[in-house]
Amino acid sequence: MTKARTRWPRQRDAEAPTTSGETVAADRVDVVDLETCLSACAAHSTKLVASLDRRRIALAEALRTLLATHAATVPATSGTSPLPLLRRPAKVSSGSALLLGDALMDPLLAVGDKALDCGYEDETKLALMVADTVLTQRKRSRAGWRLRARVLEAMGAESAAAAAFERHLELTEEDGFGVASKVAGLREGARLQAELVRRLAAGCPEARELADRSVTDSWAQGLELHARGAWDEARPLLIGTLLGQIAADAPVREIQQTLTHYLGLLREEAGVAGGGSAPTAGRAAAGHPGSARPAGFTDPSELAELTTLYAEQRRARMRGPVDDPTFGGVRWLTLGEFRNRIAGKSICLIANSKRVGNSSLGAEIDDYDLVVRFNSYRIDPAATGRRTDIHATIHKHGFNWDQHVDTRLVFGGISGDWKYSLRNRLVPGAQSYLGDESLRWPVRDIGRVSRDVWPSIPTSGFNMLWLLDFLDVSPRLDLIGFDFYESGAYRLPAAMRLPITSVHEYTSEKAWVMERAQSVTDTRICLR
Repeated sequence: MTKARTRWPRQRDAEAPTTSGETVAADRVDVVDLETCLSACAAHSTKLVASLDRRRIALAEALRTLLATHAATVPATSGTSPLPLLRRPAKVSSGSALLLGDALMDPLLAVGDKALDCGYEDETKLALMVADTVLTQRKRSRAGWRLRARVLEAMGAESAAAAAFERHLELTEEDGFGVASKVAGLREGARLQAELVRRLAAGCPEARELADRSVTDSWAQGLELHARGAWDEARPLLIGTLLGQIAADAPVREIQQTLTHYLGLLREEAGVAGGGSAPTAGRAAAGHPGSARPAGFTDPSELAELTTLYAEQRRARMRGPVDDPTFGGVRWLTLGEFRNRIAGKSICLIANSKRVGNSSLGAEIDDYDLVVRFNSYRIDPAATGRRTDIHATIHKHGFNWDQHVDTRLVFGGISGDWKYSLRNRLVPGAQSYLGDESLRWPVRDIGRVSRDVWPSIPTSGFNMLWLLDFLDVSPRLDLIGFDFYESGAYRLPAAMRLPITSVHEYTSEKAWVMERAQSVTDTRICLR
């Protein structure tokens, strides 16, 4: 039986490739003019024709929207042909360069997001080009820096990614995307990885002498020696490969692959469960009383510490450090417990609309027993009232999670993503009660409303409203300012740049509300 060969580490230079096809420092923003970026987008869109990959289909749609928006604002010059995607942009005078206007900004960023979501090398390069194009003209763009940071993280340039994330934080007042936690996780993961590598190298001094060799050759030779049972000879080569990758500033994902494989081999040599094979005679002898241990033998306690370090650095990168795992002793609410807490109380739901922001309803709002607000709500006491008893929010954004409320309900369609967001974004002490998984996705999970019946993604407001209507235990249930964004959004300043997303179908939600309305005024819809 032929055993599949494990992917070997690749030899790398100390600098990362960029969209121009050359190697430059990963934290340097390439100057990319808008015309070159648009031409690259047009060229890339032709590659996606008839693609069956749903992520590339979404990218193709974003590219069509971008190019159509550009065509509507700046008519294309006849005879212009798309530029190759990775060609170095030609220098143009400032007077002839296209300007990145507001109309094009959101579609361009959407292309960057969708390209990054694809996860393929060409699309990742396109996403980096988009980020650099934005930052070429708008050096203080928060969205541009965040996109660039995410791209660099995907490329494995963690240090540069952390620096870009920190630049984003410098430019924003509200950390609605959990960037601070992400930066802390990257920094802590890098620190723990460095400690793990240091301990591996300290236990094998001869490995440093092999760090200058080709990492591909060293790794292949080390695996071959291990397969022949010569672990003492293989070990310096394998650790030397790891040190060589770090010296060459290899992408983090490749260093992680090497660490994972090496620790697996180390556990195998120690005969630890999960190491990949049963103990050999040499390993068994190492644990036999009176027998001498091989030179490369790792003490079980040392192996446990190395494994713990490995797990902690992986965990830190995934979700950031968690200082208080109980989040201030928060109490979980089930569907039944939530029902009991709201039973018999008057409830108002406050929309994040200008109709509320321009009103003087604050005192009336505060007279309700329970006030429900959504996502990136904004407080102006005279207009919106002061109180927030229930904060209903989508898990993807972190706006207002630091504001103290009695109950926080976090909505999300995918259980794993929902749990990840709770772990990263919950602020200890900022809520007394937190909805559990029975309250995670009310319309779909409680109501069993399938996509055939309701194709669009229900908004946070609709999930909350549907839940309250379903429970039907409130004598008064009023919607204030719900004009379904006809008057525009009224949110925290940091959230005002977020588009009113097209994945929600506000027309259907409005129709559902109006079918159940008992009375309607300019500012209030009463459902009871």
